[in-house]
Amino acid sequence: MKKKQAISVNDLLLGCIFLLLFGILLFAVKCIDVRPIGPYGSLVGLATVNSAANAFFGTHLFWYHITFFLGALAILVAAGFALLGGMQMVRRRSLLKVDRDILILGVFYLIAIATYFFFEKVVINYRPIILEIELEPSFPSSHAMVIMVVLGLAMEQFSRKVPSPKTRRILCIACAAIIVVTIVGRLISGVHWLTDIAAGTLYGAALIFFYRGVCPR
Repeated sequence: MKKKQAISVNDLLLGCIFLLLFGILLFAVKCIDVRPIGPYGSLVGLATVNSAANAFFGTHLFWYHITFFLGALAILVAAGFALLGGMQMVRRRSLLKVDRDILILGVFYLIAIATYFFFEKVVINYRPIILEIELEPSFPSSHAMVIMVVLGLAMEQFSRKVPSPKTRRILCIACAAIIVVTIVGRLISGVHWLTDIAAGTLYGAALIFFYRGVCPR
């Protein structure tokens, strides 16, 4: 019998690459071509690229509402896995007896939540439009990050826990489609700069590969 692999070095390396790309983008947004192109003269890095993308895609709030709904759906998926872990803990009478991949999944959810609150306090730039009354933090796109983390890791869970190949394939295709629609929809909605969405996607991808690295199949 083959011994189970403790970690996946290749996946950890890919996670590091995506995290490095996120860090490079963060540095660029803070230091390169920073100009007051946002509402109320708010500063935005890589201003030429961001303003061009914003002008090209325009503002389509219909897509804002669609992606908001898809983000809420992703939260329900995360809640489903949290419920699964809670049921295992109650049934097995110990948190330590919950499936290891579910426990690690919870840790990565907490990392994503902590990242969201961090960038709510450490503001990199604000939205290109005013949605409510005041400026709102926009980097990285929390929708892009959450949809990547929750549904990307859901695909991992479905691959591990759903026995039917057909059902597994359908669920994974559905998750992938929602990820693509949310990221593209968020871009064309006009409520984020291009770099916000790129950053959320890169950071989400990093967490997915780190999860695969520390919790290989």
